[in-house]
Amino acid sequence: MTNRRHRRVDRPRTFPRLHVLTDADQQLDDLRVVDAALAGGAPAIQVRIKGRTDHEHLAIARAIVARCRAAGAMCVVNDRVDLALAAGADAVHLGLTDLPIADARTLAGDRLLIGGTARDPRTAARLVADGADYLGVGPTFTTHTKDGLPAPLGPGGVAAVVAAVDVPVIAIAGIDATRLPAVLATGAHGIAVVGAVTATDDPAAAVRELLAGLDDTRLADPELGDRASDGTGAER
Repeated sequence: MTNRRHRRVDRPRTFPRLHVLTDADQQLDDLRVVDAALAGGAPAIQVRIKGRTDHEHLAIARAIVARCRAAGAMCVVNDRVDLALAAGADAVHLGLTDLPIADARTLAGDRLLIGGTARDPRTAARLVADGADYLGVGPTFTTHTKDGLPAPLGPGGVAAVVAAVDVPVIAIAGIDATRLPAVLATGAHGIAVVGAVTATDDPAAAVRELLAGLDDTRLADPELGDRASDGTGAER
């Protein structure tokens, strides 16, 4: 049996409902979108970087961690447990081809929350049994911010995963303010977005709009009713 003695998100209301991912080509000398998202109230920034050396990746992650600390936000590093630990991040999110959750837990212990990626209930249940604190599920809708993704799950696919696990589920891909009610009707705890914030002229305003949408829908789910009034689910 898997050893589950580690920090778990056992009170979902403390886990952010909005995660803003950086562009894959994020530059160290241009963190304006990150700054704007945090100024708009983003409760979590997810560092998603491709095609960089480890030195560059770590420098960017550390800069974003520092900004998140100052704003009282969570910082999640994608894919790399080692860089998440070195940067002092709060969490790491692992894809299906990244280090297995159980091995990541062995390395990280209680120092990181660990998220896993799932597309179906069976995988979701296995990842939670292996020690995942939360799950990212998608692509929910078609998106153009990442190549090579499988077919969208749609709200029904997200709902199937939500029903299979007892940890927060974060839906991702193709989500904007207009699709938010349909996504949250699945029972998903929250959303992760890229272009809905980073591709806009006013990232701070985009974040505020998404947070308002989360706040408007929270009372539709009785389990969300006691969460913070900013709609993030984070204790700010």
